[in-house]
Amino acid sequence: MYNSKIIGLGHYVPDNVVTNDDLSKIIDTNDEWIQERTGIKERRWAKPEDKETTFTMGLTAAKRAIAHSGLDKDEIDFIIFATLSPDYYFPGPGVQIQEALDIGTIGALDVRNQCSGFVYAVSVADQFIKTGMYKNILVIGSELQSHGIDKTTRGRNISVIFGDGAGAAVLTREEDNTKGILSTHLHSEGKHALELATEAPGMGTRWVTDIIEENNPDDLSYFPYMNGQFVFKHAVVRFSEVIIEGLVKNNLKKESIDLLIPHQANLRISQFIQKKFDLTDDQVFNNIQKYGNTTAASIPIALSEAWEEGRIKDGDLVVLAAFGSGFTWGSVVIRW
Repeated sequence: MYNSKIIGLGHYVPDNVVTNDDLSKIIDTNDEWIQERTGIKERRWAKPEDKETTFTMGLTAAKRAIAHSGLDKDEIDFIIFATLSPDYYFPGPGVQIQEALDIGTIGALDVRNQCSGFVYAVSVADQFIKTGMYKNILVIGSELQSHGIDKTTRGRNISVIFGDGAGAAVLTREEDNTKGILSTHLHSEGKHALELATEAPGMGTRWVTDIIEENNPDDLSYFPYMNGQFVFKHAVVRFSEVIIEGLVKNNLKKESIDLLIPHQANLRISQFIQKKFDLTDDQVFNNIQKYGNTTAASIPIALSEAWEEGRIKDGDLVVLAAFGSGFTWGSVVIRW
């Protein structure tokens, strides 16, 4: 069997910067309160008039990743798109990318694993490449969340956290099994699904027709809900477990990690994990301070930025780890 390796990275974020002070003008909050709890200083929110969407941002990131890979777009065999905020309820954005890139009738798969979506998508791509089914796979994580959150004091626990953006990676076949993606590890615990969820519109709960008919201004089912303390408590445990799982699988120690890129959910979670594993600032990459939580886009944006900044070198051991809605979590261990 082959390994897979990342040969192209790219990311995109909207130009519109929304600071904590900006939010304090529309929400009962302040910069100190937000930074103390999340570490976030600012985030990017797409302006409706700019007509940016999950698809368009993902497309820009994808084009940059393909250009960086050195491949021609027609060499891409398959597309995997991770998001919780597709342009349409259906179809998913994977087919939009296929059409926009004009690369023939290749397959397009959509992944709905929210914050761990990119990790899940990379794992799927890795398996397809390992078996020889595909050679070059485009993986995208993109989110437009700002249009769908409650930007009032009622919804501040959510609205101060989330941002918009996209990241992409191109994976290809690697015949040297000591290089590339060494292993991936995926988990879920659905009994806690509603601790971080958007319940409507959904066929099994309340569909659009129900929401319109009731016209209830107090209906919060179509806004994201998060039990923050509960999520934090579980996240720090699952992050640790799945990182250790990846290291043990490959007979590695925590000291072997050259760069850990955690999902950018909350800077306090990242700092907790960093302290637990006794990692230096140079061994952990965080950018939540300027982008907020971009959900499925978080890891590919951070991975792309880290590579651009020279934080990743040939031979480095890079670990990706995520936890989020579902509850789903996972890790990817990469020898660069």
